[in-house]
This record gives sequence, structure tokens and C-alpha cells, in this order.
Amino acid sequence: MEIQLTWNDPVTSEPQQQIARLPIAIGRDQPFLPAMLDDQPVFPLLLLNADHEVSRYHGLLFEVEGQVIYEDRSTNGSSVNGQSISRDRLRLYPGDRLQIGAYLITIAFARLAAPTQVINPPLAAPQSTIIINPQEASIPVPPAPARLSTIIFNPETDRIESRVESNVAPSRPTVTTRNVFPPADVFAADRVSISALHATGYPVEEIDYAALGGGMGSFVWVDTLRVSGVKPDRIAVLSIQKKPYGRYATLLNNCQIPRYKRIRSGSDSCPDNIWGFPGYALREAWRDTFSGRVGAALGYLWQVFAEPVAADTYTPIADNVFKSMDREAERIGWDRMVRYGSIRSIRKTEDGRYAIAYSATRPPGAPDYRFLLAKYVHLCTGYPAIKLLDDLQEYRERTGDTKSVVHGYEPHDHVFEQLERKGGTLVIRGFGIVGSQIMDRIAKARKVNPRIAVVHLSRSPRSGNKFGRAKRKVENHWEFQPFNWPKGTWGGDMRSMLEAADPLRRRELLTAWGGTTTASRGPWRRTIKQGLQEGWYTIKFGQVDKVDRSPDGKVMTYIRSRDYDGIDKIEADFVIDCTGLISDPKEHPLLNDLITHYNLDLNPQKRLNVANDFEIQQMRNDRAKMYAAGVITLGGPYAPVDTFLGLQYAAHRSIESLARHRAPGVHYIEGLNSIVQWLRWLGNQSP
Repeated sequence: MEIQLTWNDPVTSEPQQQIARLPIAIGRDQPFLPAMLDDQPVFPLLLLNADHEVSRYHGLLFEVEGQVIYEDRSTNGSSVNGQSISRDRLRLYPGDRLQIGAYLITIAFARLAAPTQVINPPLAAPQSTIIINPQEASIPVPPAPARLSTIIFNPETDRIESRVESNVAPSRPTVTTRNVFPPADVFAADRVSISALHATGYPVEEIDYAALGGGMGSFVWVDTLRVSGVKPDRIAVLSIQKKPYGRYATLLNNCQIPRYKRIRSGSDSCPDNIWGFPGYALREAWRDTFSGRVGAALGYLWQVFAEPVAADTYTPIADNVFKSMDREAERIGWDRMVRYGSIRSIRKTEDGRYAIAYSATRPPGAPDYRFLLAKYVHLCTGYPAIKLLDDLQEYRERTGDTKSVVHGYEPHDHVFEQLERKGGTLVIRGFGIVGSQIMDRIAKARKVNPRIAVVHLSRSPRSGNKFGRAKRKVENHWEFQPFNWPKGTWGGDMRSMLEAADPLRRRELLTAWGGTTTASRGPWRRTIKQGLQEGWYTIKFGQVDKVDRSPDGKVMTYIRSRDYDGIDKIEADFVIDCTGLISDPKEHPLLNDLITHYNLDLNPQKRLNVANDFEIQQMRNDRAKMYAAGVITLGGPYAPVDTFLGLQYAAHRSIESLARHRAPGVHYIEGLNSIVQWLRWLGNQSP
């Protein structure tokens, strides 16, 4: 018998699928899994886990008289549909959910539609082994392709656009001249000719440093570059955003965090200040002290001192962050370095540089194509798209309804406006920072109209990520992010551990540590408790079977409940998906072109493979170097890569690398030089 196993990756949340013939041995160590069982070859499924919640030989799936049986052979135990089993056997049915460590695997019976084939040569495992690492292992049956997101950031305008067409890859808007730039014959080579670029007739600009993306990561890198001594006339930033925080501010506003609210970040992670002192808490305390709000000022300082044990985690107000970045942008001459540009493609050049093809067209203008030549390039393109859960995406593709089912990062104020007018039921999918802000907004809406109910869906109860003796706090199935975690990854043992690890070990560590969740804040935690007590907020656990539209136009969610056999049905006016953003670089047209053309290696998280100084070493061109930062480097030498702290860390390491490389104008930011530059920052003087 053949069965289908599906799960979401514990680190990236990306869907995984495998079809295999029974028996299947599950564990984390190939040598400990049996090769044969009753003269039948055993199919080994390796699950990576740093905290050893997955045992070396954890369990066995096998067939007895047409029935699928799971036998737990571990010391850690397993659970089926929430029922814990240890050293025991249990019959499985289609749709059952098998929990092993951080992996929640859904069981289905299937037949292989095609002969087994091997994708990628094996690294250190037999051909029948499944390792959750497509870059370094063999996979007998190719996994089903991930569903494409229906929500993209338009690469020409950076606006969020909803797509309801099925199986349509994110692409640029149709332009009649799109296929002629960059010229295919010129950019087909691995190393393009400079004379060929000039022969095209398009403008060619030469520069030392190029930052591609123009967002927060580019800003932090350029800021560090300027502080290190590089003059603004040697730096170019290609961007389609007016402000480096433009996309970030849009996403915050969409997920109910307007500029006056607090974001998820620490006090000393300051994109405008590479030293982190004074941090946001001290600045806010200073302002409030001179405004007569001494008690509030002392409160901020207490939070930083006592967080997260004795006080809520301090996080800065969004508007304060943006204003401080505006100040720093003016200080370093940001506007003088920015060129409006939608980047088309990147190629190495024959003379040891990089050629960047881009469009300087401001919509709706005539095509204005250009080339930029640079010796040192920094890639930080951010999240390429917003991912809907598969069942919600299928609903939108089938019905065309993009108003009742929305993502938390899409504009969705209409949801709360209608609930305030008419009342109704809201289903929330996913926990974390977006979910917490939705609950904040619901609390305000209920003051206008108390006839609002919220159903929060989760596959299984949360117990909190743990590593060694450390364990994250969980309250009412909300997991809190301790800010000592990203601080520890900046310069502590966890950072050293990750940097020294090989790619597979890094994946294990990231799985055990868990990703970013949400800061503990009293207001929304009280809303959760009040909602549970009063009955208007409920949490349901189960596997979503399907999402459909009721005859009266409402959204029907069918779930297989953990509490009883059968299907539970939830009728709601709206569903908000709070599960997050897509970080797969292959979803980004520019990065996909780069990866494909140069056959770049990806790490086990399917992100760009970078060295400890964040260089993409496969893209080195003589003495020219290319660096990357942000979420496209997830799984590399640093854990919270998409945080302010992560962007600063990546910038710091890459600038140090350039200083060692004796790149033009770059000096180490240390000792007396660092003090002088900090004093210039304090006095708002140009570096």
C-alpha cells in the first residue's frame, strides 16, 4: 500500500508532500532506521530536529490486512489527532494527523501516478531516503509544486495586487517592449561584454557600490557604508520606493499597526543608528521627560530593564522609527544616491564587475532602460509576495471572492467597518503579531457593536518551542517571543553555534528555536482572556477540510475536529489569514533569474546560500563581490534575518568583509573612528 504524507515545514511553514510505499520508518538518524522488515524494504523518512524531540528511530508506519498502523518506538512519544501514544500501536485513517516533534503530518491513502524517479544525486543517504533538504539529498518522488501566491508586490509599482487566476506565476505587468530589455543576446552570456552593453545604445553608469532593493535592508547597508567612509557619489541605490520604509509601513498599516502604534522590535535595534545607543526607549523617555510625562518615561526604562520577565517587552512606536530614519537619510545623503529603478536582471561582466539592467520608467511613462555597472553589490529585495493558506487560496480562485477571505497583510479595513455596522463572525487563521493586532482592532470594533464573535482556528494546541532547558512562554495558545532570543543571536552563544554549524545542523537549530512570534503586551492579552471568559472568542483545533461559500454568501469552513469524529462546520462573514509572507527567492522574478542563470546553490531552507559574511560566493567575479541580506538568507549564519537587528548584523559583517578586502573608501568602524562617527551622528553631521 502507498500513502501520502503532507506537512508544513516547521521553520518556513512551506507545504511538503511525499508519497511512499509502506512500511515507512520515521526518525532523525539513518543508521538507526531498519533497512528491511519481514523481508520488505523499509522506506526511511528523516525528520531534522535539533532538540531531539524526534528520536533516532521514532516510529513505524506499516500495513496489516489492509489497515495502516502506526507504532511509536520512541522515548519522546507521538500523538495522533491530539491523542498521545508512547510505545504503542494505533490504526490510522485518511485525514489523521500524526504529530512527531515539531512535525504535524497528515495521512492520506494514494497511488503513485508515475514511476519513482530521483531528483538530485544523494549526498550521504541511499536513493530511497527522504531528507527534508532538497539541495543535499535524494527524493524518490518529486514533491507536488507549492501553490502560487495570489497576492504579489508589483515589481513596477510595489503595490499589493490580488490575483485570482489559477496557476499563474507572479510576473511583471505586460509591456510591449518587455522582451527586448535586457537584450537577450547580450545577457545570455555568463559574463557580458562591456562593449556589447554600450553598443545597445542604452545609458551605462559606472559606480563602486550598488544596493538593490531600496528598502530597510538597503538603507541599513548604505548607512553602514557611509559611516565606514564611502562618499555618496560612489554609491547607487536602485529602488521603486519613495522612502526606504515604504513597503514596511504599508504592511504595518494593512495589518492594523498605524504609525502611532508600537511595532515588533527591541529598543536598541535602530535602523538609523548602527551603534544602538541611545535606543528608542531612552529617546522616548527623554522626550516624555521634557514633556512633563515623567511617569511614562520611567516606565519605558523599567520595561527595558525588566523585560520580558517582570514587564511587557518594550517596542518602539512606528512613527518614531520612521522619523528617525528620515533624519538619518538626510544626514547620509540618501536621496542623492537613489535612482528610480525596477531591476530586470544581473550579470557578471568580463572585466570583473556586475551589470544591472533596470527600467527607470515611472509609470505611466515611456520606456527608459538603463545599465548600472558596479564592483560591489548588495541584494536585499525583501518578501516577494504574500502567501494565502492553500484552502483559502483555492476558495478565492474558485469564487473570485477577495473581500470575505483576506490576508492580514492586505488592505482589509472593510472587514471591521462591516462588523461595526452589522456585527457578525470572524474566523482568524494563524497566531503571531498580525493575529494579536487583529484582536486589538476587534476589541475596538466590539465597543461600537458587541455582536461580534471571533473563532480562532489552529491545527493543534501550542506548547511553546523549547531548546535545552529553555522554553517559550505560552498563554491561551499564544506563544510569546522573548527578546533575549534575537539579542542572544547577535553576539551570544546561539549566534556562535549557528555560525559554526553546517547547513543541515543550522536547519535543526532553527527548527528547535522557532521563528519570531509576538511580543507580550497587556492590552491584547487582556482582550483574549476577556473574550474567552465572555464566550465571544473561541479557539478551535482541527484540520481544515475545505472552505466553501454558503447559499447566503457567507464563508463556510469545514474542519476535522480534534474532539470528536466527523466534520465541524463554521459559518463566518469573514476569514483573515494571519500566517505570514512568502520568502522563497524563486518567487521573485529578479532572484529567480539570477538563481537559474548561474545555477546558484540554495541552502536547506531553499534560500540563497551565503557565507558567514553574507557574501554569495558563487557570484564572486574576480575581486568583485555580491552580498545578500534579509529573509532571502534564512537558514544562513544568522537566525532573525528579517528583523531590524538581523539587517544591521548582516550589514556590519559585509562591511567588515569589504574593509578586509580593501574596497575603495571603506574603513573599519572601530576604536577612535567609531567614537568620532557616533559623535557626528549625535550632532546630525554628515559622516
